[in-house]
Amino acid sequence: MVNESQVEALLAPLEPEHTVVEDMSDGCGAKFDILIVSDRFAGKRVLERHRMVNDALKEVMDTIHAVTIKALTNEQWEKEQ
Repeated sequence: MVNESQVEALLAPLEPEHTVVEDMSDGCGAKFDILIVSDRFAGKRVLERHRMVNDALKEVMDTIHAVTIKALTNEQWEKEQ
């Protein structure tokens, strides 16, 4: 079973300024909603950003049923606030 802390730790190489990982599967660790803000996403299309997140999570992806990803740059995050 994967938990929110493990997912956050695996995302650390993406150098996020802000990360919110929410287990949407009632605690079984099979479905996560991820908001990640990093300037490493600058100049990348949405699909590229999602691939970066999926690559960071590759060691646990076989145990996760579903992931919803919102990957933003710091500039995009600031505009949303």
